[in-house]
Amino acid sequence: MKQIITRILSTITVTCLTLGAVGATWSEVSFAKEMQHKKPANAGVCSVLSKNLKQDNTGICSAVAQNLEITPSFVKEKKTPKSKVSKMEALVDRKFIEKNKKGQLTVCGYHNLGLVKVDDGNLNVRKTPKKNGRIVGKITNKAGCEVLREKNGWTKIRSGKVKGWVSSDYLLTGKAALKKVNKAVLHVAKVDADNLRVRSKASTDSRVITKVAKGERLEVVKVLDDWIKVEINGGKGYISKDYADTSYELKEAATLKELASGENGVSDTRTSLVQFALQFVGGRYVWGGTRLGVGVDCSGFTMGVFARYGIYLPHYSGAQAGCGTRISASEARPGDLFFYSHGGRIGHVAIYIGGGQIVHAQSTRTGIVISNAFYSSPACVVRVLP
Repeated sequence: MKQIITRILSTITVTCLTLGAVGATWSEVSFAKEMQHKKPANAGVCSVLSKNLKQDNTGICSAVAQNLEITPSFVKEKKTPKSKVSKMEALVDRKFIEKNKKGQLTVCGYHNLGLVKVDDGNLNVRKTPKKNGRIVGKITNKAGCEVLREKNGWTKIRSGKVKGWVSSDYLLTGKAALKKVNKAVLHVAKVDADNLRVRSKASTDSRVITKVAKGERLEVVKVLDDWIKVEINGGKGYISKDYADTSYELKEAATLKELASGENGVSDTRTSLVQFALQFVGGRYVWGGTRLGVGVDCSGFTMGVFARYGIYLPHYSGAQAGCGTRISASEARPGDLFFYSHGGRIGHVAIYIGGGQIVHAQSTRTGIVISNAFYSSPACVVRVLP
């Protein structure tokens, strides 16, 4: 019997060394006397040792299973730590995310993102957090801003050149803003040359549709090898990649230069018309639309605004260009109409609001916005107001 036990112990030693090589260790081997005070082991000793012991008629495997307790203690596998993914990275398309100078993650340049949510029109940005606070700018639906702080139902923001307070009821922040931002981002091309030619095709041999001023942002339709297809003046065109940089941006707040009645020769009617038109900034662009507050295209917008003042324009920008008196751009006053061509014909119209700016129904993506009057070379300027 002594020889048998010696043989068993020798075999167990070999087995332990074998199992240790594949990451498992066995411990607490004891004899039958110690087992009397312990529960039988469920380690499957017989099945393990049967692979390592040569079976004979002495029933060694059975004997060991009945008299020995072998407790497994497995070596824990090291888990590769998961990389930390921020809430921003989990919810926002990666191409919209970048780091600022402080090393902070931002969405289109905003670290603490705010996203405007208004059903129609635009949101007033005020100098102070009060309902009667002076308006310093306007910000449209789905426009982005940096959230600075909150106070009594108001949020202080910074967007574009505007800094002020907006009602918190119309602003998404935190996770709510991150969930919605992917559908609000615009792909734009910023022009980096004076009077950049916009062509009808992606070739320097193609016809020039119009020219665009340096610093203007055009909505990108598609990026090609050497050209960028953009929306321009109610149509499509191509600009060279050598003279424009593409980026992903959110719409920004616009500053408003308020017109004082009678100042610099601006009549009450012109002042009133411009202020009326500005109420619709942020409104929807709808092809063929003529209902202010519901949806309009460029000529539908001007038609609706001027109808309020007893001037009835046709619903087509080319036809509107034939109304009134043509003047030079240098003579333009608030309330005059600026027209832009596409491929040699009038394709877009806007209302001049003074200070080198226009208000117009630009596109389905941007809606009614305020822009530089010379973002593209005006085809003509027309005066219909007295």
